[in-house]
Amino acid sequence: MYKLRGHHLFCLLGFRGMGYSQEYVENMTRLHQTLRNHPKTLILLVKGPDQLCEKYPNSGEYHCQDVQIYERDAVILDKMDLKIGQILKWEDIESRIRKHVIPADIQVVCETCSWRSYGVCEEGIREIHDGKGLRKVQ
Repeated sequence: MYKLRGHHLFCLLGFRGMGYSQEYVENMTRLHQTLRNHPKTLILLVKGPDQLCEKYPNSGEYHCQDVQIYERDAVILDKMDLKIGQILKWEDIESRIRKHVIPADIQVVCETCSWRSYGVCEEGIREIHDGKGLRKVQ
């Protein structure tokens, strides 16, 4: 079982092998590929830093404790009708994305995210809607 915070549910959709550091990318790739290959993997929704935050580089201000990040987590969980402490399979999260999320939501929910301009998260949502699941990371 993996522990994930709200906004990382969207980050996983857009992950294309880029990140904040090599260690962060390797950690994200492992999790991403596990979920891609084993969609029945259980996810525990947590408030605050999760297993991806563990590898966020220590370069001053700790992004994972930023108030705006907590707000983004809450908005995303609310949008998907999910709650902190809930345990569900990754495939059920994908189902919730198909039911509750559209690609344009990224422009609003993730407005201040530095990765938004790449368009990969919107693309990831479209691929979930198309039934493709998570994209293979090269």
